[in-house]
Amino acid sequence: MSAKTLVLLTSLLCAPLTVGNAQRKEQGNMADMTTVRVRYMVNQLNPALQFYTTYLGFTVKQQAPPNFAMLDRGNLELVLSTPYGPGGAAKPMPDGRRAEPGGWNRIILNVLDLPAEVAELRKAQLHFRNDIVTGPGGSEIILEDPSGNPIELFQPAR
Repeated sequence: MSAKTLVLLTSLLCAPLTVGNAQRKEQGNMADMTTVRVRYMVNQLNPALQFYTTYLGFTVKQQAPPNFAMLDRGNLELVLSTPYGPGGAAKPMPDGRRAEPGGWNRIILNVLDLPAEVAELRKAQLHFRNDIVTGPGGSEIILEDPSGNPIELFQPAR
């Protein structure tokens, strides 16, 4: 992911974790062009749905169990797909590679109080890849969903 794309994604996700979903603008059948859509491959749909809705404030927009769901939070639509099933995301590439969960590209969710958010998520026994690290722009930690996909929780410097 390029730095320019990451900056755009970060700016679109600037709503704090504790804020509810914003109303999306619709024009006919075409969603507002400020909405960002990200696909995460997940091993199983139900644990992923529970994780994102319970702990990260997403709501279910549509679903076709057991292989697909679309969630939203503000201007972010998170598409969850399994690496099996009839959907295009489950189809292999021409060279035979298949999509799989994990990796290092990630969504970034801003939070108001990173240590407090981390403490709550640790109480729920969720898995982090690291501890909180701080740089010139703020503090961050990488949380993993049940399939190992990373979610960066970020608190900007004050």
